[in-house]
Amino acid sequence: MKKDSKIYVAGHNGMVGNAIVRNLIDSGYNNIITRSKSQLDLTNQNQVKYFFENEKPEYVFLAAAKVGGIKSNSDFKADFIYQNLMIQTNIIKSAYDYDVKKLLFLGSSCIYPKLSPQPIKEEYLLSGHLEPTNDAYAIAKISGIKMCQSFNQQYGTKFISVMPTNLYGPNDNYDLMTSHVLPALIRKIHESNLNNTDVVIWGTGEPRREFLYVDDLADACIFLMNNYDSSDIVNIGTGEDISIRDLSLLIMEIIENNQNIKFDETKPDGTLRKLLDVSKLHELGWRYKTSLYDGIKLAYSDFLKQTNYE
Repeated sequence: MKKDSKIYVAGHNGMVGNAIVRNLIDSGYNNIITRSKSQLDLTNQNQVKYFFENEKPEYVFLAAAKVGGIKSNSDFKADFIYQNLMIQTNIIKSAYDYDVKKLLFLGSSCIYPKLSPQPIKEEYLLSGHLEPTNDAYAIAKISGIKMCQSFNQQYGTKFISVMPTNLYGPNDNYDLMTSHVLPALIRKIHESNLNNTDVVIWGTGEPRREFLYVDDLADACIFLMNNYDSSDIVNIGTGEDISIRDLSLLIMEIIENNQNIKFDETKPDGTLRKLLDVSKLHELGWRYKTSLYDGIKLAYSDFLKQTNYE
C-alpha cells in the first residue's frame, strides 16, 4: 500500500477496525474510507455494491462482524451465522467486481476444531468437530476463508485471511451478557471491589487462553497486507497462553482487588485450550509487542473511561 492508497476499513467502529484505522493513520496513510452502520448496511447487497461502485477502494480490511462471548454465541446462533455470512459475502464479491487490489479478511481462532492438537497449526482447519457453543459463528468465518481462497483460485484475486487469537484493548465490549472473557473479568473484578462482594467466574478456571492486545493485531494486519500474498491462512497471536484462574488473579492484582474468587462449575468452560501456533507469522518477520500485564493495564484504563467509573 502507498501512503495515499484508497483504503476501506469495514467495521471501523468495532475494536479491531478502530485499531486498524489508528495504526494506518499513525503510519502515515492518508486516504482511509469508513462508513457507520447507519450510512452503510453491510448485510444489504445493493448498498454494498453501490458503495464499491462509487468509492472504488484499492485495499480493504474486512473487520466488520457480529461477535460475542460464549453466552451470546449460544443464544443467538441464527443472528451470528446470518449476519456474518451476509457481511463478508457482500464485501468479498464487491471487492472482486470493482477490482480491489487486495483484501484482508479477519477470521477467528474459534474456527479450529474443539479438540485440535496444541498449539494449533493453520493446517488443522476442518480436521475435526467444532466447539458447539460457537459453531454458527465459526462456520460463517470458515465460509469467508473459503470464499477468499476460491476467488483467488478462479479469478486470480489477492484476498488473504488471518486468524487472530482472543483480543482485548481499547473500544472493547464490557457488557457482561455479550462480552468475551477478558473484558468480562475486568468488569466483574472492578465491580466486586466497589460492592465488596465475591468475584463469581463461569466454569472451573482451568481452561487456558491466549490473548493479544488489539493494537498489536492491527500492526500485524498492516504488516501482512504489505508483505503476504498467499491464499493460505495465517494465525495471529502471541504463542503464549494462561489459565482463566491465573488471568483472574492477574487482573485482581492490577485492579488491586482483595475479594474472594468463586468458580461456578455449573457454567460451561468452552474449549479447554486454544493456543495458536504462530511460527508462520514469526517466519514472515512479525512478533507481538505488548505484554499481557501492560495490555490489561491499558484495557482497564479504557474500561474506566467507557463506563464513567473514573
